[in-house]
This record gives sequence, structure tokens and C-alpha cells, in this order.
Amino acid sequence: MSINHTFKAKVNWTINEGESTQNPRTFSRNHSVTIANKVTPLQVSAAKVFRGDDTLYNPEDLLLSALASCHMMSYLYVCTQNNIEVLSYTDTAEGDLEVEATGSGSFKMVRLKPVVTIKDAKQKTLALSLHEKANSLCFIANSCNFPISHEAIVLVS
Repeated sequence: MSINHTFKAKVNWTINEGESTQNPRTFSRNHSVTIANKVTPLQVSAAKVFRGDDTLYNPEDLLLSALASCHMMSYLYVCTQNNIEVLSYTDTAEGDLEVEATGSGSFKMVRLKPVVTIKDAKQKTLALSLHEKANSLCFIANSCNFPISHEAIVLVS
């Protein structure tokens, strides 16, 4: 039996005075994203390479961070199931976006690079292997149509 959950987001963009969508070089890509029941809207733009404000989040950043964050949450979950005490987790994820001449594009690959510190040295091999299980549970990874690699490192403190 499956359970369905609905998530909601509102995107809001308005043309600025003097701008025109008739000229794609002139209008702002800045907008806000409000998530239901969240306090602060996200200020978002296009990536700099697509004429956006590089000081703001962009959809590509958000996809990559959602994938890395979901993997971490799934990984922490499977570690608790296996009585592994995780002391820290850091990921410096990277994603490769390919843009066609037509303007269409897609992510071709994401590399998650988690560095996990655990308490018990005897669990290091198991802790490393659990990234595969975490990937199979990750809601975001299960929704992606591109390969996701895991270049994990497990340290002991």
C-alpha cells in the first residue's frame, strides 16, 4: 500500500518597469518561490550563464541541493537502522547540465561526494556500503532520469 503526499510551491515573477519579454536580454529572471507553511520565500533567479543574478539561488542549484539533502536524510535513516552513530556529514555535490543548441537541456550526471564521520571503526565498511541503500530510498533520486554516482568517504572519530 502506498501513501500519497502533496507538496506545494508558489512562484511569483513580475515584469519591472522598462523591461520587456519581447527582448530576452532585457528582463529580470529574479523571482520568489514560496513554499506552503514556510516562513521565508526563496529569492531565485536564473543561473548566471542564462542571464540570471549569480548571487541568488537558481533552479539548477535547488535540484542539486535537493538531491544531496535527500540522500543525506536517507543515509542517516539507514545508519540508524544499522546502529551506526554518525558524527558529521558533508557533501560537495556536482551536477553536469548539458544545453542543446535549441535551448533545451538536461542534467546528464550528478556526483554526490559525501564525507561521513562515524564513531565506531568496526562499522566503516558497512557505513560505506549503506550509500547504495540510501540511494534506493531517496525520493529525489528515484525521481531523476540521470545517473547519480556516490564518491563517499567514511572517516572515524
